[in-house]
Amino acid sequence: MTSLDSDRLRTDMDEVDAVIRRRLSSSVALIDQIGHYIISAGGKRIRPRLVLLFSDALGFDGPERFELAAIVEFIHTATLLHDDVVDESELRRGRQTANALFGNAASVLVGDFLYSRAFQMMVSLNRMRVLDVLADATNVIAEGEVLQLMNMHDPDLAVEDYLRVIRFKTAKLFEASARLGAVLAQAPAEVEEACADYGRSLGTAFQLVDDLLDYEGATSELGKNVGDDLREGKPTLPLLLAMSRGNDSERETIRQAILNGEVDRLAEIVSIVRATGAIDATRAAARAEADKARERLSMLPSSASREALLELCFRSVDRSA
Repeated sequence: MTSLDSDRLRTDMDEVDAVIRRRLSSSVALIDQIGHYIISAGGKRIRPRLVLLFSDALGFDGPERFELAAIVEFIHTATLLHDDVVDESELRRGRQTANALFGNAASVLVGDFLYSRAFQMMVSLNRMRVLDVLADATNVIAEGEVLQLMNMHDPDLAVEDYLRVIRFKTAKLFEASARLGAVLAQAPAEVEEACADYGRSLGTAFQLVDDLLDYEGATSELGKNVGDDLREGKPTLPLLLAMSRGNDSERETIRQAILNGEVDRLAEIVSIVRATGAIDATRAAARAEADKARERLSMLPSSASREALLELCFRSVDRSA
């Protein structure tokens, strides 16, 4: 049994799920229905795991860690509800998205409910530092969403601008989740920063792999439609690298696909991305970020939770879904 599959962590995650179910409760039936639909879809639950693992690695075992882990999952779920509306997505985690099933208006409003419920829960913890970290994180995530919207259909996007979106939109909540474990444990400032660095790098690695899987994976494994990024006109790293490495014809094919959100030539574009080595290069970039995360764990004492955090570095890169 690996550290990530240990009985202790499974028990802790069951407690987090119990908090989620309890805190989702609302007298408004539609909120209950949509909230439970999206939460029950499961998912990797990496962000709440980070809260639990860093708390444990630094010696904090109070019940607040379960509440805080549920809070970050609520924030993440709210962003998914809003993302799927903006992206007009129809499939997530192998099921219809909430917006496809219940409509855009209901999805946006229930996303708002999850955000506000998360902040109610934060206040109940009575820790100003927790409020500070998560208020900052939600603001940065919103900035990342707007940045991504501005970058849509832009084949000339610089790689650094693409990475900035990842750091804002995805890595920021990973960073906050890891940092919060240290905050609960009242760890020294340098340890807290090491934890945050780990989360930021792990989140970046995770998103890089998500982006390459749009050109390497299968819908049945991903739980979303392959080619969604291209349909939405997202200039992700596999496409940017393929354009920089391909010939004039290949470059123009990808440019037009990004500009127009074309998926009718998806098979051809996947072939170009693979032939130019862009998938391998993107995975190598993800591995470099995971290596950075692993290095920051040297600040933590040896423990089963530290081993689980090391394992996450490998799993984040070597996955097919």
